[in-house]
Order: sequence, then C-alpha cells, then structure tokens
Amino acid sequence: MAVKVVAQGTGVLLVTANVGSLFEDPENLQKLWLREFYQTVHTHKPHFIALHCQEVGGKNYEASMSHVDLFVKELLSSDAMKEYNRARVYLDENYKSLEHFTALGCCYFLHESLKNIHQFDFKAKKYKKVTGKEIYSDTLESTPMLEKEKFPQDYFPGCKWSRKGFIRTRWSVADCAFDLVNIHLFHDASNLIAWETSPSVYSGTRQKAMGYVLDRISDQRFEKVPHFLFGDFNFRLDSKLVVEILCSSATMQTIRAADTNEVDKLIFREVDNDRKVVLQLEKKLFDYINQDVFRENNGIQHLEYDRELSVFKDRLHELQISFPPSYPYSEDSSQGKQYMNTRCPAWCDRILMSYSAKDLILKPENDEKAVVYDNIGPNVCMGDHKPVFLSFRIAAGAGKPIANKHKCCVVQ
Repeated sequence: MAVKVVAQGTGVLLVTANVGSLFEDPENLQKLWLREFYQTVHTHKPHFIALHCQEVGGKNYEASMSHVDLFVKELLSSDAMKEYNRARVYLDENYKSLEHFTALGCCYFLHESLKNIHQFDFKAKKYKKVTGKEIYSDTLESTPMLEKEKFPQDYFPGCKWSRKGFIRTRWSVADCAFDLVNIHLFHDASNLIAWETSPSVYSGTRQKAMGYVLDRISDQRFEKVPHFLFGDFNFRLDSKLVVEILCSSATMQTIRAADTNEVDKLIFREVDNDRKVVLQLEKKLFDYINQDVFRENNGIQHLEYDRELSVFKDRLHELQISFPPSYPYSEDSSQGKQYMNTRCPAWCDRILMSYSAKDLILKPENDEKAVVYDNIGPNVCMGDHKPVFLSFRIAAGAGKPIANKHKCCVVQ
C-alpha cells in the first residue's frame, strides 16, 4: 500500500468507535471489526490515522482488559498496518481509580512516508518529534503528551461513578498544528424521562459537558489551534417530537408500577386496524413496529430532530451526514443492519471541528471523494455502535501561519 505525500496534501483519517461490544465477544466481533477498519485504511490510504475509542474494555472491564491488550497488539503488528512505522497509543485502563477512569483509548498511526510530524508536550509547552511505537496505559494523568479530564460527578448526580470525560492531544503535521479530542458524553438513562420534555433533560446535561470541553480546550493556558472533536457524543433525537411523528395517529396507554405509581410503560396503539401496537416505551425499551424508517434513505429524514449540536453552531462545524443512525445496532455477529429495540436510533458517534479546522481541509475541484464522512462496516456487525470516519487531506502549508507564529510551537 504505497502512500506518497504529494502535492495534493497530507491524507488524514479520523475514526471514532465505541468499542464496548468488542470485548464481550472478541472471537467474532473483534475480527469483523478489524477487517472493516483495515479495509477503510486500505481504501483511503491516509498518512496519519487517529482512532478514538470509547468504553475500552466494555461493561465488564475488569475481566476484559486482557482482551484490550490483544486488540491493540493486533492493530500495531498487523500486516495491514505494516507501513505505519510510528504509533502512539493511550489507554485509560486504570479502572480501580474511580475518580479518574474514563475508559477512553486514543491510537495514532503515522505512515513511513510522513516525515514532518511532531506531538505537543503540554508540560514543557513544546513539540517533540515522534519516533517508534509507544503504548501508555497505566496513569495517563502523569503523561505530559495529553490532557485527560473526567467530568465532575455533579454533572450527572443521579448516576453512579460514570466513565465520561475527554482526552486531548496536539499534533503538528506538515507544519499544521491541531488538537484532537476524544470525548464521551452522558447517555439517556431512561427512554421515559427522555420522552417527557422537548428538549430532554439529558440533552441539557450533554450541553453543559460539551460547553465545559470547548471552554477547556480554548482557554488561555495554551495557544489556540484548530481542533477536531470526535467520539461518542450520545446526541439523541428529540424523543418527544419523534414519538409524536411516529405515533401521530395512535392513542397512548400509560401503565404504572403498582408500588410506586410511577410510569412503567407507554403503549401507543392505532385508533383502528384492530388497535395494533405501534410503539412500546419503557426505561430501556424502544420497540417500534417498523425499524425501516431509520434505514430508508439512511434515516436522514429524521435529522431535523437531531438538534443538540445546534446550540454550538457558532463554535463547531460538521460535514453533512449521509449515513444511518450509528446506534444502537444489534450485537449479534450475524446481524449487520438490525437495530436493537432498546433506544430510538440516533447519530451518537460524530466528528466535529472548529471553523479554523474546517479551513484546513483541502477540497479539490471535481473530486467529490476527496472528503468522505461515513460509517465503517455498514453491512456487518461492528457492535452496538457503527464507527464513524472522516477522510480528508490537509493542504500543504495550510497551518504554517499557526505553526510558525507562536512560541508554543517550538519544535524539539
């Protein structure tokens, strides 16, 4: 897979993947996942790969961390990645430290043809040349090559210790400086609570955490550079509005718990047609009669209910989505397109960027495939989340005014 850094710029592949499912079934899912990931690398032939993972180790991380090490070893030693002769892997595996553990993993791979690449040391405040392959997995808090934070517990007080947070690294590629932020925001704990208000209380929690991250990565401690944020944002469709549309001609039956009188279940039935059940809603059940509405035309007719990012439209840009909702897919390794009936399908996994980062992306005329924003493994099981990727090229010298101007960009 010969890759040359030529006039059209440096090829970059950004991938976000919630990999929790892979460690529940490493024999089947992991092999499928890696095959599709390698195929994406082969298709786009990037010079620089950034893979941001969430839920490293899965739900039972204490028992699954050994699978994580094998997964990373496979990535670093595989034949498909042999031309990537430098790598940095940062794995938050310290699950015994509840106040710090985020289960985030960041993997960066550099092609042998890429000569001018440096990584920022946040402690020394200067760039260092990247050589060899290194893995960091114990205490990322003491690693000066990244910033890691877990969201304060009071951001989600109704939850036990959550694993939500972010990791930031800073890179200089072809004289172009930028931040890469791996992020995992809070989920919807209950479909019933999400349905109660528009927007939901959970979207407010995510908005608060997102604002925190954006403020942290653009504060005065370091020079500002373009940034790409990619991870599991857990953005959901506006549940109340979606249910209204899906069940516009249905009547609602409310079932309450006998002991607490709290709503336990909502059943939406057609007015006629033998009062056929259209939708059943419980805390962790979203059972709609026709899943195809989320697959037909890649479900993009539902994007109008994807509103959580609109709050940040002045600070963040996203390319046009043309792939189906990335979550919650079936974890059955024989099912590639089936959604689980646990949550309303949504575009949880995204790649966002500052407007200054958008300006780095080279868009040659007459080449529609120069920039690709899509999912990985559309037809095979990749776990409950489909990975999402952005492939693009950085124009030669696009970041020179940034990289050469500031004292923070001294190269060691």
